[in-house]
Amino acid sequence: MTVRKGKRLAISIQEHMAIDVCPGPIRPIRQISAYFPRLSPGSAGHGGGAAGGSGTSGLLSPAAAAGGGSLSAMSSMDTSIEIDSCDSDDNTSLGTLEFDLLYEKATSSLHCTVLRAKGLKPMDFNGLADPYVKLHLLPGACKANKLKTKIVRNTLNPVWNETLTYCGITEEDMYRKTLRVSVCDEDKLTHNEFIGESRVALRRVKPDQTKHFNICLEHPPPLPSPTAMSTALRGISCYLREWETEQQRSLEERGRLLLCLQYLPPRARGGLCVGVKRCAHLAAMDVNGYSDPYVKTYLKPDIQKKSKHKTAVLKKTLNPEFNEEFFYEISFSELATKTLEVTVWDYDLGKSNDFIGGVSLGCHSQGDTLQHWIDCLKNKGKKVERWHTLTNELPGSTTHE
Repeated sequence: MTVRKGKRLAISIQEHMAIDVCPGPIRPIRQISAYFPRLSPGSAGHGGGAAGGSGTSGLLSPAAAAGGGSLSAMSSMDTSIEIDSCDSDDNTSLGTLEFDLLYEKATSSLHCTVLRAKGLKPMDFNGLADPYVKLHLLPGACKANKLKTKIVRNTLNPVWNETLTYCGITEEDMYRKTLRVSVCDEDKLTHNEFIGESRVALRRVKPDQTKHFNICLEHPPPLPSPTAMSTALRGISCYLREWETEQQRSLEERGRLLLCLQYLPPRARGGLCVGVKRCAHLAAMDVNGYSDPYVKTYLKPDIQKKSKHKTAVLKKTLNPEFNEEFFYEISFSELATKTLEVTVWDYDLGKSNDFIGGVSLGCHSQGDTLQHWIDCLKNKGKKVERWHTLTNELPGSTTHE
């Protein structure tokens, strides 16, 4: 190729369309000539003579010119070194976790035995971590819904052999809930760091059969960000996110209540015996992250409120055990027209008590609540126990005392 003085070098369309297709993060190209090297004007004639006098192409391949080839090779080498040396969290192994799940149908309890972890990602300056495992039932946002193991210090291969138990887990829960198992690193001076997680659909676990899991930890699923969308969709996205948050709050479980119902035939003293056994996973109502719960029962309609019964108040707990029984003297025919209302409250000294949740049992109930009531009426003289999910509001009742 011959270069004349005063004329600009023409750049081919190929050079304009050059694309860096190397894997890894996108990096700015310092000089595009590093990918398509061009001989200097002083050596251009030599390159043209070596090519047999053909000046049709201003580009030299690595095989056509030694200088250009070495430059291209060096450029490629530099690029590959930069890409390989890039530390990407996406390509870093987070480790594996081994645990067992067992659902006991008779006791409505879910047992998670956390065994061990291997090859965890280092989180501390010493190249180790202080890992612990945290369990969280989804959906569910209350503090009592989260369980965690002990902390094992300075290791990437911790062994726990610790069993964490959820009480009040029904068969419906096993079908619709998901267990989130996450591994975290404990830091005394700063916030605890997240290492990795895994999510298990509980419907994969069969009743009364232990299922073993050995899974790879993963990053949490990313949440869609409105900033990544176009301007026209940001408003809609923000609105949908707020609406979804409100829905989540309205569907948030307030806890579980274990009730025992028994109708005694009218031999000496007929009536309904209500046993308040225990609660599980109650919502925290106090600033210390706990509640001071007690249970109140009514047999409605009751205008004069003579059917009111209350359990003792248990301090600072989200999983109280009451084991108290209340008796209502009533005929069987009259009981069929009544509704048993059971509510759980948080006791506050000097101000109004906070409503946690409740459940209504009667002929107008639905689902498991109706089934529990019918079983009580059919099986006279027998105790019928069942766990119930507490709801925020009860039909036809007020949530204040």
